Amino acid sequence: MIKAVCFFAVFSFVLMSCQAEKKLSRYPDTVGDIQFDRNLDDVDLKKCGKGKDRPFSFQYYHGTKEFDYKGEKIAIVERLNAENIYSEKKINGYITVRFLINCEGKTGLFRVSSMNSDLEDSGLDQELENKLLKFTKSLNGWMPKEIEGFKVDYYQYLTYKIENGKVSEVLP
Repeated sequence: MIKAVCFFAVFSFVLMSCQAEKKLSRYPDTVGDIQFDRNLDDVDLKKCGKGKDRPFSFQYYHGTKEFDYKGEKIAIVERLNAENIYSEKKINGYITVRFLINCEGKTGLFRVSSMNSDLEDSGLDQELENKLLKFTKSLNGWMPKEIEGFKVDYYQYLTYKIENGKVSEVLP
């Protein structure tokens, strides 16, 4: 009987702690939203949909297709190869450009991050990051994503795998 009472007391404490944690959450409703920054972002990019002060945006993997670009990813890779973007430094790692595509297929809210080959945050090569950001911004074949008959905003990313200063692969 005492074991049962102790178990119930411990179980109740754990349950109450978990519920209290939910109420005190400090995370946004949608993890990964890019916040508008007047110094970085185009004020003319309009987000679509309804919402209080900002509409909800989906992720690239929602909907029927994960990659909505005219000509698919191969078109991006071919264009990247034609532009011959590389670094003089023999660096290895990953440069990711994440951005929003609105319901009209227009892009904005670009953010860049990089990791070394050990997957540690690092600035690989600022010049190469800038070149890949400029290249990504120039891609104009993004298509609006449609979910349940409605065109929606969504976040997309391109991760450039860098080997010996050259892009060896584009992910996803």
